[in-house]
Amino acid sequence: MIELIDKLEKEHSLTLEEYKTLISERTPEYAEILSEKATEARRKIYGNSVYIRGLIEISNICKNDCYYCGIRKGNKKCERYRLTAEQILSCCEEGYELGYRTFVLQGGEDAYFGDEVICGIVSEIKNRYTDCAVTLSLGERSFESYKRLYDAGADRYLLRHETADKEHYEKLHPAELSFDNRMECLENLKKIGFQVGCGFMVGSPFQTDETIAKDLKFIEQFKPHMCGIGPFVPHRETVFKDMPQGTVELTCYLLSIIRLISPSVLLPATTALGTIDPEGREKGILSGANVVMPNLSPSEAKKKYELYNNKLTGGAESALNKKMLEERMKTIGYEIVTDRGDFKTV
Repeated sequence: MIELIDKLEKEHSLTLEEYKTLISERTPEYAEILSEKATEARRKIYGNSVYIRGLIEISNICKNDCYYCGIRKGNKKCERYRLTAEQILSCCEEGYELGYRTFVLQGGEDAYFGDEVICGIVSEIKNRYTDCAVTLSLGERSFESYKRLYDAGADRYLLRHETADKEHYEKLHPAELSFDNRMECLENLKKIGFQVGCGFMVGSPFQTDETIAKDLKFIEQFKPHMCGIGPFVPHRETVFKDMPQGTVELTCYLLSIIRLISPSVLLPATTALGTIDPEGREKGILSGANVVMPNLSPSEAKKKYELYNNKLTGGAESALNKKMLEERMKTIGYEIVTDRGDFKTV
């Protein structure tokens, strides 16, 4: 195991079988070694900086019926909403005054937010805040659509691959959603020139050490600029409502591995981590993460954008409580930075 960890640190690459071994034979001692190496790798590139992104959840209307998601089309108890362009711009204004220099527009696959609407909003954000980056996370779209969003000024795009194993993908999604299409979307985003983010749920139903190994190999080969992983947390109105949730322990272990695969990657400590452990975000940062995404959405929207049970919306999770977040990061030796927080090449 020590040899594997050393190899990963030096070469940023392992075989599928080696990744599987790294996962299946993990212990708290190996986790500690990995986190030390991961935080050192991150320190060389990003110092003790933690980048903040202002998250705006623009709509919980979605045409898809993914089996794990609380805003799935089939959830009749979900109270639907859609922010107006004015509301989104108002969130950005508030965020800008608080020091946020990246805005993340995230939502379900809502037909209302076609190219014209989103391009108009992105252009206006970039016109008003020339020193800011705009990240979009709006699901699967055509090459042409992504290109229009990029040309309008969007800088980054987050699209979790969910799993790099086709059979596993098909167990998490209805038949109309295609693993091949998801992978093609990621390739298209990269071709167009976006800074691209992929990612997966840790502990999702039917996940095995082998499927996680495939995820790690995919991340190694795809070379994303960002990678979002967080523990699977079930939602009471989904097919997987009785499935066990993922763990902080494995999530943090994998964050360390991903940092060693790609020392430059922008790696969030996710809301899901903070939801299942009051110190989850801090544990993520101490394992190699370097991004947090507090929520700038209007308070009534935050409650309705419930992807999983008990999703955090208050405290340090609220973008308005930036000071609280700064204090919490300071207690573990890190500093919130209010620039765009771009991917750094080494």
